[in-house]
Amino acid sequence: MFKDTRAFSSFSVDDIQKAKEFYGQTLGLEVSETEEGLRLRIAGGGQVFIYPKPNHEPATFTILNFPVDDIERAVDQLTKLGVRFEHYEGDIKTDGKGIFRGTASGEGPNIAWFKDPAGNILSVLDQK
Repeated sequence: MFKDTRAFSSFSVDDIQKAKEFYGQTLGLEVSETEEGLRLRIAGGGQVFIYPKPNHEPATFTILNFPVDDIERAVDQLTKLGVRFEHYEGDIKTDGKGIFRGTASGEGPNIAWFKDPAGNILSVLDQK
């Protein structure tokens, strides 16, 4: 039924202008405005729709993952742009930069989480 349908993901934010600046300027994604919200173009032809929601509550899970060739460089570049990385303890303990070193322990990829201005969780992860 949906084999040839171009599905897309969506999520809410509390401030559409802050989202436009963050996703367009900070992350460097192609952002276009629509009457209903924002459309992000993702490499490979994918799209994500961002819509304003007055009673927005941030997602408690990762809404977008960005595979990168060099997680160290990506974290450093984003940090210079003002992005703050999350720091976790326990099973997904992150280091001083906010990177979970999953590859070394055989527990998944190296990954670092950060939030957009609306508090939604995003990540960069090694695509190796």
